[in-house]
Amino acid sequence: MSEMNRRDFIKLAGVGGVVFASALRSRAVGGSAFGAGYSESDDFYFVQLSDTHWGFDGPAINPDSRGTLKKAVTAINGLEEKPDFVVFTGDLTHTTDDAKLRHDRMSEFRDIVAGLNVKTTRFMAGEHDAALDRGDAYQKHFGKLHYGFDHKGIHFVVIDNVSDPQATVGEAQTRWLEQDLRTLRNNTPIVVLTHRPLFDLYPQWDWSTRDAAAVIDILMPHKNVTVFYGHIHQEHHHMTGHIAHHAAKSLMFPLPPPGSAPRRAPVPWDQSAPHKGLGFRGIEARGQQFQLTELSATKGKES
Repeated sequence: MSEMNRRDFIKLAGVGGVVFASALRSRAVGGSAFGAGYSESDDFYFVQLSDTHWGFDGPAINPDSRGTLKKAVTAINGLEEKPDFVVFTGDLTHTTDDAKLRHDRMSEFRDIVAGLNVKTTRFMAGEHDAALDRGDAYQKHFGKLHYGFDHKGIHFVVIDNVSDPQATVGEAQTRWLEQDLRTLRNNTPIVVLTHRPLFDLYPQWDWSTRDAAAVIDILMPHKNVTVFYGHIHQEHHHMTGHIAHHAAKSLMFPLPPPGSAPRRAPVPWDQSAPHKGLGFRGIEARGQQFQLTELSATKGKES
C-alpha cells in the first residue's frame, strides 16, 4: 500500500475557534495565529479513530466487518509521518449481552490494534463498551474510564459520558475535571476527548450528554479548548461559544445526518462506493491550531 500524504487535503481548525479552508498546508491564518513563543519543535501529529464496533456482523451494512479495523491499522502504519499517538474515541467493540463474548471482543480488539506501529495508544469507552456493566469489562482490558495527560504543551482530558446508562458525566467526574484543570493557565491549550457530543446535537437519537452544560461551564473560562468525539458515525463540526467540537467518522458503518431519516439506522453498504462515509482522522497540532485530515482505510485521503 502506498504511503498517504496527509497534506493533500487539509481542513484547518483553530484552538478555541474554527476556520475551514482547503490546501492551506503550513500557512498560518492571519500570519500570527501561532502566538508568541511558538516553535516548530512543538508540532506533533496524532490519529483519531472512532466507533470501530469490533464484533459487529451485518453483511448488508458492512460485508467487510472483519477487515476494516485491520485495514485501518495497515493504513496508519503506512502514513507518511508516524503519529505521536493514536486515540480511539469509543465504541471499540459492538455491544453484547453475553459477558464472556464482551471480554472476548475486547481481547480481540486489543490484539489487532497491538499491530499499530506507534509508541502510545489511548483508549476511551463508548456506550457499546461500557453501558451494560458500567464499564467493568472495559476497565479490565483498557484501564480508567476518565483521565488526563499532557503532550507538548497541550493538556488532554478523557471524559466518560457512557458508562452511566443515563448518558451523564456525573458530579464526581465533573469535580475531578474542575480539579484537574485548576492548576492550568486559562490560555493553556486543552483537548477534550469523549464519545458522546457535549452539546444537544440531536437528543432524539441519543446524540447528547444529559449534563453536558456542567462540563462546558467548567471548560468555558479556558480560552483554547477543542473537543474531539465520536458516537454519531460522521464528520460534524460545531461551536459552543469559543469551544470547537469535531466528530469523527466510524470505521464500521455511517449513520444519517441528524434528523434526516425517520430513525437512527446504519446507512446500507453501497457496492458502487465501498467504504463510503467510513474513515479516520489525522490531526496535526501546530501552535494553537489543528489541521484535520480525513482519511480512508482503503483509499487514502477523503475529500
